[in-house]
Amino acid sequence: MTTRRVTWTQANARRLARQGLAAPAKISPAGMAAAMLGAHAQVLSAAELSVALRLDGGATRADVREALWTDGSLVKTYGPRGTVHLLAATDLPLWTGALSAIPAGASPMPRAVRMTAEQTEQVVAAVGDALTGAELTIDELTEAVVERTGPWAADPVMEAFQGKWPRWRQAMHTAAHRGALRFAPNRGRKATYTSPGVTPMDDPAATAELMHRYLYAYGPATPAHFAKWLAAPRGWATEQFAASAGEGRIEEVAFEGGRAWVAAGDTEFPEEPPRGVRLLPYFDAYAIASQPRELLFPGPAYERALAGSQAGNFPVVLVDGVVAGVWHQRQSGRRIAVTVEPIGDALGAARRRELAQRVDQLGEMLQGQAELTVGTVTVGPHA
Repeated sequence: MTTRRVTWTQANARRLARQGLAAPAKISPAGMAAAMLGAHAQVLSAAELSVALRLDGGATRADVREALWTDGSLVKTYGPRGTVHLLAATDLPLWTGALSAIPAGASPMPRAVRMTAEQTEQVVAAVGDALTGAELTIDELTEAVVERTGPWAADPVMEAFQGKWPRWRQAMHTAAHRGALRFAPNRGRKATYTSPGVTPMDDPAATAELMHRYLYAYGPATPAHFAKWLAAPRGWATEQFAASAGEGRIEEVAFEGGRAWVAAGDTEFPEEPPRGVRLLPYFDAYAIASQPRELLFPGPAYERALAGSQAGNFPVVLVDGVVAGVWHQRQSGRRIAVTVEPIGDALGAARRRELAQRVDQLGEMLQGQAELTVGTVTVGPHA
């Protein structure tokens, strides 16, 4: 049997098409979040833009907010890599089942800060109990957790932006991954939390399904790519790939001089290379998940558009499916000043006209009036 050979250009074109970057998709915000495998929401406005720019029909950030806070088809919670994401509500059983099955590994916290496994279990149970039928601020949740566990949970030992956080907060993403916590609408300027009200899907079915969806969206990929995307142990990811291959759920292809995998039977790729200019915001799923990263960020783009090889910390300009610039926006009222810094000579006259159109569309999505300046972006990477 001949192994199917896939080039970077073919893989890139298919990935762009499957998540609304080749052409906007006629799909709901929740449907797009599912196709992307979540929109990174550390910067919520960037997540709203990530989803909206992939949707057909003049979608705006308000459409994404409505899906999140009004109809509940989107959920804000801790997703892959323990970071805040917007996920499709219908996918929560899958996500919680798969994420809670990833081996925890050693705690990155200093020894004096860490909780024991028993304490972590106490905190997760306390969070789930406190949030059932309630929406609590972080201070209210801290009181509820300490009441249910003990004063040790309140020890101010975690380094924070302006002071110290209580010990229990290192388990927040674990509580979310177990199905005990998600974000609720803000109370004024304060974030609140509630229970998702879901039962996690059983593992290993959840892990196998998440891997299948990852390969559909971002394949061909290797166990190392999957592990990096999830912040999971590479050995564990290798075991998951081997199990799925043995069950015939995934199949091997030759990709950029090495072995990689796609979902079984999913071996059709476009022959036409990707075309067009796109503006991707902070932490866009495509910039984070697409591998090999050195091909997505070719040449000088690897140095300029990554922060210590960390993708997502700069908004990027895609030209024909690869990073060819960085950009930044500054909004004052309805006015949105957009600065684009090209990398190399990818933005000729025709591309600059297309870029201007994309900036106009950006203004519409953000419900303002965007103005383009081509120059140097002086803002550093997002922390």
